[in-house]
Amino acid sequence: MKAIVLKDFGGVENLVEAVLDKPVVKENEVLVQVKAISINPVDVKTRAGKGMSGRLKEIDPLIIGWDISGVVVETGSAVTGFAAGDEVFGMVNFPGHGRAYAEYVTTPEAHLALKPANISHDEAAAATLAALTAYQALVSQAKIKAGDKVLVHSAAGGVGHYTVQIAKHLGAYVIGTSSAENKDFVLALGADEHIDYKNQKFEEVAKDIDFVLDTIGGENIDRSLEVVKKGGTLISIPSGLAESVTEKAKTKGINGFFFLVHSNGEDMKSIADLLSKGIIKSHVAKTFTFENLGQAHTQVETGKTRGKVVVTI
Repeated sequence: MKAIVLKDFGGVENLVEAVLDKPVVKENEVLVQVKAISINPVDVKTRAGKGMSGRLKEIDPLIIGWDISGVVVETGSAVTGFAAGDEVFGMVNFPGHGRAYAEYVTTPEAHLALKPANISHDEAAAATLAALTAYQALVSQAKIKAGDKVLVHSAAGGVGHYTVQIAKHLGAYVIGTSSAENKDFVLALGADEHIDYKNQKFEEVAKDIDFVLDTIGGENIDRSLEVVKKGGTLISIPSGLAESVTEKAKTKGINGFFFLVHSNGEDMKSIADLLSKGIIKSHVAKTFTFENLGQAHTQVETGKTRGKVVVTI
């Protein structure tokens, strides 16, 4: 099978096409012929030697990537939920060795859901790590309920655009930050209010927030603490919360913590249900061919993608 192997941590030139043996399923696994994968900031960071690189550095050959949509071609002896021919999608083995940059991927049955018939493989692949991050942060961690005020940073981005839609579905009042160019997009997702981060200080506009999802890190965390009300929650995705910031949050009576998404088939089924009903939709900004996967990394690296970047196989 064709695969793209990461020869060494560094630039996109280290993503090299290779021919490898098709993986063999274990008893609880499913073999998927991949139709589309999506690229996330964690892919880019891992390729560059950050992100998940510390966990994966001893693996050879190293195939990064975690988001897939495709067709089941074989199932292990203990698999009961899927059969050959099923269209499935999911985030595979995160955090771990996902091996998604390949024509065929083995994945635990417990990491997959059936792909809704009303969406494409591109849209399904997009709605894996990013949508799971939004879902797990809002539902499992913050337990958002109707009437809560939610502030979503980078609301036009991969995680952000799902967060706005899911938070709105949960009945929250949603404020999204983005550039002015993405204002209409963010409002169309369902946000009640938009903040142009380049020309407005969000901490001067947003007040008494129940939950902030921060996908930026750095000083944005400190600034976000200023708008969260006592008893509220701040979750940071990219860099985690420095200990001092966690303490600052505690002194303000705020729950402040780092959150890392994890593979979960039951959560994927919930996302599949939202997609099938049209409650959430994937915005695929750009698609690239498998041979041009490096270009997809370069696009994500700009930090200016509206929605998601997908690679077709």
